[in-house]
Amino acid sequence: MPEYDKDPAIAIGFRLKIDKDDFGFWSSFEGLSWDASVETREEGGVNDMVHQLPGRLKYGNVKLTRPINPDSAKLATWFASLATKVTRSNAQIVAIDSTGKPIAQWGLLECVPVKWTGPSFSVDQPKVATESIELAHHGFMDPAKPAGLQGG
Repeated sequence: MPEYDKDPAIAIGFRLKIDKDDFGFWSSFEGLSWDASVETREEGGVNDMVHQLPGRLKYGNVKLTRPINPDSAKLATWFASLATKVTRSNAQIVAIDSTGKPIAQWGLLECVPVKWTGPSFSVDQPKVATESIELAHHGFMDPAKPAGLQGG
């Protein structure tokens, strides 16, 4: 059973793995997107349409959030290792139901962390201490290819 199974209000959780490091379960996942720019070209003598040519792809940053837990220390250690050299890594995010069964997954190519937000503590506002991580990436992995053969 996943670690979040003690909270009956959570129906789906997300497991984050970056390369071989497993950073545990997260309660929210957002930002999964891509945009294709389109260039228009008019052709002389063709008056009934404008050519729509695909341009560059742009991938949105993804953000995961969770209450702090024992896996937070593992994440802090990973961030400390990036202080001297940031390398691009592949990431996998798996949506898991309350029984622990994977229901969907996304592979992200060449990720780099762009933001980490830690918990805020205040005696005036008692609430759950959360952390979030934001990752930039260069696209999606093809699930039909082995991880070592991804990218270009």
